[in-house]
Amino acid sequence: MAAKTRTLVAYFSASGVTKHAAREVANAAGGDLFEIVPEQPYTAADLNWRDKASRSTVENNDRSIRPAIASTAGDMGAYDTVFVGFPIWWYREPNIIDTFLEAYDFAGKTVVPFCTSGGSNVDKIDQYVAELVPGAVLKPAKLLNGMGPARIEAWVDGLAR
Repeated sequence: MAAKTRTLVAYFSASGVTKHAAREVANAAGGDLFEIVPEQPYTAADLNWRDKASRSTVENNDRSIRPAIASTAGDMGAYDTVFVGFPIWWYREPNIIDTFLEAYDFAGKTVVPFCTSGGSNVDKIDQYVAELVPGAVLKPAKLLNGMGPARIEAWVDGLAR
């Protein structure tokens, strides 16, 4: 019997959709759950993608911005596999995900991005995340929109972490 891996499911959720998906992933993977909470919470006005001056739009247009995170995920060395969940904003991960990924050393770990979206696809997510987790084994990003617990469990089981 193979040794059981320690799994972390870290996620950022602006509206609760990704939070729900993260709970299902954690259940399927038997992993610990960590919410990536911004030190300065996003308001509805901050998330108005139609407003060129909204916080989310400004952050997307300046990829060097790193929103602070309210707490740490603890001992990242204790985990072999890290699922990272987020809503897709403008076809990529929100900057706060960059803050999280740059805060830890993922070399030798398996990193599994999962996403939710109102209309974007995951086509470029692997490329963007790969740049932030050098030395990690990166699994293909998965869009979990509309996937129930059974389909999420089948996806997680199929990863062969």
